[in-house]
Amino acid sequence: MMTERQRKFREQYKSNISPLYNGLLHIGVMYGVGIAAIWYCVNQISGLGWEWLVAIPVFLAGNLAEWAMHTYVMHRRIDFFALRAIYERHTREHHQYFTDNDVTIDTTREFRIVFFPWRVLAVLGVMGTTLGYITSLVINPNAGYVVFITMVAMYLNYETFHYCCHVHDNWFVRNVPLINTIRRHHTAHHNMGIMMKYNMNLTYPIADWLMNTSDLRRGLLGHLFNGTSERHIKEELKPVIARFRQSDVQDRRVTLDGPVLEADEKRAMSM
Repeated sequence: MMTERQRKFREQYKSNISPLYNGLLHIGVMYGVGIAAIWYCVNQISGLGWEWLVAIPVFLAGNLAEWAMHTYVMHRRIDFFALRAIYERHTREHHQYFTDNDVTIDTTREFRIVFFPWRVLAVLGVMGTTLGYITSLVINPNAGYVVFITMVAMYLNYETFHYCCHVHDNWFVRNVPLINTIRRHHTAHHNMGIMMKYNMNLTYPIADWLMNTSDLRRGLLGHLFNGTSERHIKEELKPVIARFRQSDVQDRRVTLDGPVLEADEKRAMSM
């Protein structure tokens, strides 16, 4: 159930969205440009052989980069250029708009708080082009295109999974493997008590498992195919999670910059 604190923040945030904003246009341009770029690159590849294997290290590096960006930029206030803006948009807006009490949206105008701005895809496109070009010189053009395709596809995967985490419960998000896993994983991340440390992956919780920043205690395959189960949540985190679901605790001990933890909660978070 949504707290009064969350409800007021949502009302204020929605009142500040530009009347010119169109959620369907937002995602239409993003997916249209991304898919078109992938399609172009696919059509440039000729005689693809072993080069497709380049996608594996790019995928794993991207998963770790996703985790690191979420951990050290989106949840750490750095007063430098665009990094501060990313922190403001994520910790001070996204995490105030959504808590594990209520993580869903109702209208397409709320896409503004779910999907990244277009400039993120533009930056990723420049990075993918640069890394792809370097790879084409070091290996061959096919490998370069694979690098670019993998990076853009991972970004679209990120946005799609994130959207699935914030829609109302339905058969699809509840039953499709990996999607149901990340939906539970991300909902848990939105608990105000553990949001600054746990469940930083938003596609596949590989880096969370590797870096021990998952709220679950189980192996890699168990993490990937956990689904909606809460059986394996770390025992030391359960009291913190339950406490910060209470509206009075949120009102007293949650700021725009995250929770104010007591000594026992800090100890639990460090185990």
